[in-house]
Amino acid sequence: QVQLVESGGGLVQAGASLRLSCAASGRTSSRYDMGWFRQAPGKEREFVAAIRFSDLSTYYADSVKDRFTISRVNAKNLAYLQMSSLKPEDTAVYYCVAYLGLWSGTSASPAYWGQGTQVTVSS
Repeated sequence: QVQLVESGGGLVQAGASLRLSCAASGRTSSRYDMGWFRQAPGKEREFVAAIRFSDLSTYYADSVKDRFTISRVNAKNLAYLQMSSLKPEDTAVYYCVAYLGLWSGTSASPAYWGQGTQVTVSS
């Protein structure tokens, strides 16, 4: 079992930056490919970014590419989402996730979810 706890959300103005953190716990938590999803009010939950445990390869949704950066520190069971040039449409609850096995694409279903952290971007 893996527990994920997010932090770092908040209210910022458009154009600002924000960094989300995710602390993972569990016996083998550091071996999971990890990622971030988000859910805006009235919308479905959507994939944001993923990072592999093995080689730290990263993958992004088109909507955040070149603005967001996902990273992790395997030795500390931490993952991050650095968000820059934030837009009002980035407003959502952001969830840290962990995958069983290798991440296989944006439609892959995470096995574990955090409780989410709210990010609000004002115009």
